Amino acid sequence: MATQVPPSTKLTPEQYRPLPPAAELYEPEDYKEAFSVHKSHKSISKFSDPCKKASKASLQCLEQTHYNKGECYEYFLAYRECKKKWLEQRKQDRLNGVS
Repeated sequence: MATQVPPSTKLTPEQYRPLPPAAELYEPEDYKEAFSVHKSHKSISKFSDPCKKASKASLQCLEQTHYNKGECYEYFLAYRECKKKWLEQRKQDRLNGVS
């Protein structure tokens, strides 16, 4: 079994720090388009995620900062906000009878 390396507690040098998240990471993609790809299958995949760009960006930030979570906080917020908006969209669509 491999040993786990603890996350870095040192600040990443300025030239290697990730840029602030782009505004597009705060907005989910149209979930209807993401799910329409899976309609040809028998069931919709639970792995369809309209916020996958924000998710991927937060993971890249963690790798870039050697898993120092404090430096990627804005990316986590962007992903959380994107998911929140996506779930609100779905909730409103269900209330309005749109699937």
